[in-house]
Amino acid sequence: MILYLSVAVGTVLLAGMVDNHPNIQSYKTTRQQMCNRICLAAIFLILFAVSASRLNVGNDYAKYVEFMHLVNCDAYVPTEAGFNLLVKIIYGLSGFENFLLVFAVYAFVTILLFLLAIYEQSDEFPIAYFLFMALGYYFQTFSTVRYYLALAIALYSMKFVIRKQWLRFILLVILGSFFHKSLLVVLPLYVLASVTWKKWQLALIALFCTTFLFMQDFYLKVAVFLYPSYEDTEYLEGGTSYINILRCLAIFILSVIYYKKAIRGNRRMQFYFYLNLGALVLYVFCSFLPIISRIGYYLTISHIIFLPALIQETENAKWRKFLRAGMIAAAICYFAIFMSRAYDDGLRILPYQSFFFHNMVDIISDRS
Repeated sequence: MILYLSVAVGTVLLAGMVDNHPNIQSYKTTRQQMCNRICLAAIFLILFAVSASRLNVGNDYAKYVEFMHLVNCDAYVPTEAGFNLLVKIIYGLSGFENFLLVFAVYAFVTILLFLLAIYEQSDEFPIAYFLFMALGYYFQTFSTVRYYLALAIALYSMKFVIRKQWLRFILLVILGSFFHKSLLVVLPLYVLASVTWKKWQLALIALFCTTFLFMQDFYLKVAVFLYPSYEDTEYLEGGTSYINILRCLAIFILSVIYYKKAIRGNRRMQFYFYLNLGALVLYVFCSFLPIISRIGYYLTISHIIFLPALIQETENAKWRKFLRAGMIAAAICYFAIFMSRAYDDGLRILPYQSFFFHNMVDIISDRS
C-alpha cells in the first residue's frame, strides 16, 4: 500500500510541473519543454518499473502465465492472435518461457499510450493525469493486461475520431483488436458519438433503448454468438456499477447545465458528451449483458479529459474552484475505496510482489 501511495503521490507531483500546451519557439527548446520531457520521462519510468517488476500481482496473472505456456506448447487458448504471436516471438528469442518480458512489453506499450493520449488530448495534463491515477486506471492495468492495452488504444484513438481521420482510427482499432477483440465495439460506438444528433433522433434512440428491458434473451444470444467462451459461465450473470452510474449521471447533469456554452458546436466536447451519455444508458439499461463494465470503460475513460475541460468552461471563478475541489475530493474518495478492495480476488493488486524477492507460484500445468 505504501508503495502504491508513493507512486501515485510522487507521479502526480511530477505531473503538476507539466504544461502540455507550452509556448513553442521553433529556434530553441524552452525551459518548460525541457521540464515536460524530464517529468514525463520520470513518470513513465516509475510507472513502468512498478508494473514490469511485479510478480503474481493482479487477479489473472497466473492465468496469463498458463495461457503463455499453452501458446508455447501449441495448445488451444482463448486469447487473440496478437497476444499469441507476441508470446511466440518473445519465448522464441529468449529461449525459455520468459513471461516476465511479455508482461513488461504490455506494460511499456499500455503506459506509453495512456500518457501520450493524456498529454495530447487533455486541456490540463496535471488534473487529467491525477484522475487517471485516482480512478485506478493505472493499477487496474496489473490485471486483464490485454484489455487495458485495448483501453489505452481506445483513448489514444479518440483524437482521430475528433479530427475525422477515419482511416487511421479504423486501422488502429483493428490492429488493437488482435490483442483484445472487444476493442471492435468502439468502431460503431465512437462513430455514433461523433454524430450531431437532433432531438427527434435522440428520442428514437431512447425508444430503442427500451428494447433492452424486454428483449434480454435476444441480446444475450447475440452476446454469446460474439463471445462463445461466455456460454454457461458466470460471465453471463451480468451486473453493473452504481458508482459508475452516479459518476456518469453527475457528469451528465453538469454537461446539460453548460451544454450551450461548452458543448454545442464544439465537436470535441460533443463527442465526449455522447460518450458519457452512452455509458449512462449502458449501465442503466444493459446491466444484464456479460461484463458490461468492459464496454462502459471504453466510453467512461474519456471522463479524465472531458470533466476537467467541462469545469474549465465555468465562468464564475468561485464556482469553478468549488467544482474542481469537489472533483478532486470525489476522486480521492474513489481511490480510497478502490485501494480498500486491493486484496479482493477480483482485483488482487495487493500484496505487491516483485521478481527481485519472490518466486512465481505453480501454474495449473506445473501441478498436473
